[in-house]
Amino acid sequence: MLLKGGRIVDPASGRDGIADLRIAAGKIAEIGEDLKAKDKEEVLDLAGKVVCPGFLDMHVHLREPGQEWKETVESGTRAAAAGGFTGVACMPNTHPVNDNRSVTELIVAQARLRGAVAVHPIGCVSKGQEGKELAEMGDMVDAGAVAFSDDGKPVATAQMMRRALEYSKIFGVPIIDHCEEPTLVDGGVIHEGPVSLRMGLKGWPGVAEDVMVMRDILLAEYTGGHVHIAHMSTGRSALFVREGKKRGIKVTCEVTPHHLFLTQEAVAGYDTDAKMNPPLRPDQDRMALLEALANGTVDAIATDHAPHHADEKCVEFSMAPFGIVGLETAVSLCLDGLVHGNVIPLPRLVALFTTGPAGVLHLDKGTLAPGKDADITVLDLDREVTVEASQFKSKSHNTPFKGLKLKGAPILTVVGGKVIHDAR
Repeated sequence: MLLKGGRIVDPASGRDGIADLRIAAGKIAEIGEDLKAKDKEEVLDLAGKVVCPGFLDMHVHLREPGQEWKETVESGTRAAAAGGFTGVACMPNTHPVNDNRSVTELIVAQARLRGAVAVHPIGCVSKGQEGKELAEMGDMVDAGAVAFSDDGKPVATAQMMRRALEYSKIFGVPIIDHCEEPTLVDGGVIHEGPVSLRMGLKGWPGVAEDVMVMRDILLAEYTGGHVHIAHMSTGRSALFVREGKKRGIKVTCEVTPHHLFLTQEAVAGYDTDAKMNPPLRPDQDRMALLEALANGTVDAIATDHAPHHADEKCVEFSMAPFGIVGLETAVSLCLDGLVHGNVIPLPRLVALFTTGPAGVLHLDKGTLAPGKDADITVLDLDREVTVEASQFKSKSHNTPFKGLKLKGAPILTVVGGKVIHDAR
């Protein structure tokens, strides 16, 4: 396959310019100007489009095994391909949870048989996500796990987090940290403040995140382990991460599109699709996260794709599950709000979806260097799209962005040299 005339944006090499790209045997074969097509080579004219390394979403919930009515490896990876992602890393809070080699191997096998894109399993920090005993990390790494997290639950004790950081360091993988001090959350369902007071709902203060972020950055400094702050939602957390990086601590972080583009006001109509964990915050926190994107504090944008069946969300607010689907909206939201909104330039956005998450997870991905896997995401910066949840490839449609009109979209997803999704 020969991709002709696109703007190639590859932050790993610093490339940003018009060129042709040749794919052969599933690898990037050549990049150059005016490359000539070879016999039987398919030629794609991508003039006016942007050719990037394949995007990686490092925080998704595929729900398999155990909750296949919400999502499966097959449906979730089809949604990923439609959203411009060539790879995903899936969280372990399945049923049973991914706390042992057999579950990790099941996910890997399902991805090999039915997955549209690469799937990188994340294992549990503790057995059963109970925070009492470390899971068998070495076994899971050997089976394909790329990180560890009790996501959905915090690692409640400092001693357990210390041991997790020490043990994971042996295998060179990060602990992905769901930062929530449970005694401060205490059953809260939305951000604590005037909106929660007005709605009569129990509040969830931002400090419940902040104290865990600070605790675990200090533990990472003490142990030399790598802590990654998941779905960061407060300005103070961003400040702590930035200071930790300045001190040479192995701390990285991600933000989600919903925390970048929505505030606590989105729940004012008791819309359960806007019920998130962590909750949507005030605008000052949202603005601080945008600043953290611009100043280099944030390493990755991740969706925290959390599918739920409509019946589960169609209950009173306090009883509804937390979460939003994001695989099929994230790239367009970010192109529209961040690039066209002049918050960050396009190469920085591409890095947040490629070299950033690949670096956190130590994956040999996120580059268009010759010889690397031909995983490619093609963008149309001018494509106008409307969020139509009924058209999602995902089994679930829980998004508060329904009907939103956006500028910019992924139009072609190539995995291992094969076109997986084509919306040209």
